[in-house]
Amino acid sequence: MPSSKLLKHTEAAIVPREALTVNPAKTCQPIGAMYAALGVHRCLPHSHGSQGCCSYHRSALTRHYKEPVMAATSSFTEGASVFGGQSNLLQAITTEFSLYDPEIIAVHTTCLSETIGDDIPQIIGKAKAEGKIPAGRYVIHANTPSYIGSHVTGYSAMVRAFVDYFAESTGRRHGKLSILAGWVEPSDMAELKRMLAELGAPFILLPDTSGVLDAPLTGRFEMYPEGGTRLDDIRLMGDSYAAIGLGPFATGAAAKLLDTKCKVPMNILDLPIGLSATDRFIDKVRKLAKVGVPDSIAKERGRLLDMMSDMHQYTYGKTVALAGDPDQLAPLAEFLTDLDMKVKYLVTGTPGKSFEPRLEELIGKAEPGDYRGAPADLFALHQRLKSQGTDLLIANTYGKLIAHDEDIPFVRFGFPILDRVGHSDFPYVGYRGGMRLLEKILSVLMDRIERDAPNEKFELVM
Repeated sequence: MPSSKLLKHTEAAIVPREALTVNPAKTCQPIGAMYAALGVHRCLPHSHGSQGCCSYHRSALTRHYKEPVMAATSSFTEGASVFGGQSNLLQAITTEFSLYDPEIIAVHTTCLSETIGDDIPQIIGKAKAEGKIPAGRYVIHANTPSYIGSHVTGYSAMVRAFVDYFAESTGRRHGKLSILAGWVEPSDMAELKRMLAELGAPFILLPDTSGVLDAPLTGRFEMYPEGGTRLDDIRLMGDSYAAIGLGPFATGAAAKLLDTKCKVPMNILDLPIGLSATDRFIDKVRKLAKVGVPDSIAKERGRLLDMMSDMHQYTYGKTVALAGDPDQLAPLAEFLTDLDMKVKYLVTGTPGKSFEPRLEELIGKAEPGDYRGAPADLFALHQRLKSQGTDLLIANTYGKLIAHDEDIPFVRFGFPILDRVGHSDFPYVGYRGGMRLLEKILSVLMDRIERDAPNEKFELVM
């Protein structure tokens, strides 16, 4: 973890780096797989590796969501590290079903088990043959080594696994639209459900962490909160008349599999962050579900437009640096462009060739002096900011060290956010989420104006 003291030694001079990552703008695949599994009701995530790996995955999610994260581990020792983790996983399956009574155990692999080469489908098959999996209970898996991809690709792998193991096609279409949620907050998933209900479009949402990682404090421990997508609904996704994947990196693989496996037509959209991306989402649902857009949604859009218009003088021409996940950065950059701001620097740690072309579609080609690192790290971003600053930095918690060092207004956005609360409870998606995001941007920009204003220009009303 970088410290502010270490960051003060960041040099502006750019030296080519190929084999070294400094302060990566991502975390590991198993964290994403664990988060996706928590979005299914009565599902117990299982980390197939060392106890330390599982502890890290759980703590990363707990620190972000401020909620206890239930997960199990194969607890590799030296023996398992040499001879493989089959016996550990078989014992774990028996123990977990008997003690914790999950409906589903969702196994994700780690660096260690992938390096050894454990064959998880074979182990699951052996567990079935030996009667270790009770009737009506299931074990699924996703391969998620940490030495490739990021938390976003791990999330994608686990969402795809749920479709692979459970989605079924009977040949009889029902009237529900399947929505594959990208990596967003529980509050965002709740907002997606609210908007779909307002539109009058019956749906199935997978995964759904609302009601799980934003559950109320009741004084009673619940191993499995009431939230999460039900298994029966995942099965029904195979008979949906269409599917929408929100975020190509996090949902593209699952949407494609649903199409090829069950012939459910897929539609891959950006996450509905900001005005234009939300417009596209609403319009696509309207067309697929053959519904009208109610006045309530139109008024929400109008309120966002009103705020954008009223505050345009404070956003016009401002430069912005962004760091985060590609599915979130693309529509966010588009929204900032709609606000007449200039996205000058952008960094994501998640690899993928499709990101830069999509970014060009949304905000145009990079201009001289701009930097778009995909993939890149926060050190590369900091170096650019050393050379030429920016009016605003939007990133996860780790961005605050750069913002502090360079004295840049800072908005926390993405994963992880370790030093603030509210991201689990107030959405960023949809028109309402756009208003919240714009309010946070305006707050830090106007705070900076007031901080730097001489006494004779310090106004009560701006």
